[in-house]
Order: sequence, then C-alpha cells, then structure tokens
Amino acid sequence: MMPLVIAVDGPAAAGKGTLARRLAAQYGLPYLDTGLLYRAVGRRVLDAAGDPRDAAVAEAAARALRPEDLQRGDLRGPPADDAASNVAAHPGVRAALVDFQRSFAARAGAVLDGRDIGTVIFPDAPVKLYVTASPAARAHRRWLEVSARDPLVTLASLTAEMAARDAGRDAAPMKPAEDAMVLDTTALDADAAFAAAVALVAEKLDRPDLTN
Repeated sequence: MMPLVIAVDGPAAAGKGTLARRLAAQYGLPYLDTGLLYRAVGRRVLDAAGDPRDAAVAEAAARALRPEDLQRGDLRGPPADDAASNVAAHPGVRAALVDFQRSFAARAGAVLDGRDIGTVIFPDAPVKLYVTASPAARAHRRWLEVSARDPLVTLASLTAEMAARDAGRDAAPMKPAEDAMVLDTTALDADAAFAAAVALVAEKLDRPDLTN
C-alpha cells in the first residue's frame, strides 16, 4: 500500500507552505519544502568551490543532496538565488530532484509543497490540494513577509513583481491536477485555511480518525 502522500501545490504566497507544515504535524508525516531544493543544490556546489553553470558538477551535487541540507540557514539571498537559477537550468539536476522527492516520501509518506507535486512528482498521490488566492491577497501577504526584513519595499513593487511572474507562466501555466481539491485562501486566515484543509483531507480519505 502506498504511504500517505499529501501533495500541496499552488502559486507563491497563497499560503501553501504554512498549510503544508501544519498538515504534516497533524498527520505525523515528514514535511518537504520543495522550493528549497534548487537552493540547497546550489549551496552544495558553492561549498565545493564549483561552478553552478557546470551541468556535471550541479547534477553530482543534486545526487548527493540530503534532507538536512534543506535546514541550513543560508538558502536565501543573492548568492543562493544566483546558484539556484543556474543549477535549475540543467535537466540532470531536475531528474535528480524528482528522484529525491519520491525517495523522501517512499518509506513513511510525506506532505510536500511545490508547484508540480500532484501533476508530476506524485500523480497518484491519494490527496492533492491546490492552494490559491487572489493576486491582491498574495501580494499583500508577500509584502507583510518581506517588509519585516526590508522596510523600504513597497506593496506596489511587489504587486507588479508577482504580476510579472504570473504573466511569465502563460506559456506553461500552473494548473491544479484534475483530481486536486482547490482551496481558495483569499478570505481565510491561517487557522481557517488549516481547518478547511483538514476537512478536505478527511473527506478524501474518508478517515476522520486520522485527525488529532
């Protein structure tokens, strides 16, 4: 029997990360923030004084990735951003990280959040959530997060940045899996979104006894 895998997909700042972490705790499952994978690979390359643009070096780093690499505190910021962008361009890195994600959940199941968990990584996952929110709500949430670190950032600039990023996906738009349950968090705070998600998971599994 396939271990319980909960796939949580959706656009940036829709609340999927917070929700996925709480679901993992609720169901006693490991949690994987797949958005950190390329950053962690890039960091491994930099640690070894390698070139993130070198496909062989980047793939070797991806194949050597360990879950603890995702816990380091230097996965944000310009150096990590640049390295992640470069390693992400290599198909071998992508293939290695697909293997990593599947291996992560193989033994005990997992909650994974990302952009293609339910469509590519675990198309047979028993539970798929697609977490979304309005562009305005997403931009405001991102502003609250970023302004705590950078008081000079403006809501208008972040709104424009996120709109440009969303528009850039027109060629390959982010869409929920056909069997995903869509959760719109526009009008929900974190607790309400979590309660709604738990209800959806219990309904999908028809096992309310899983909840604490």
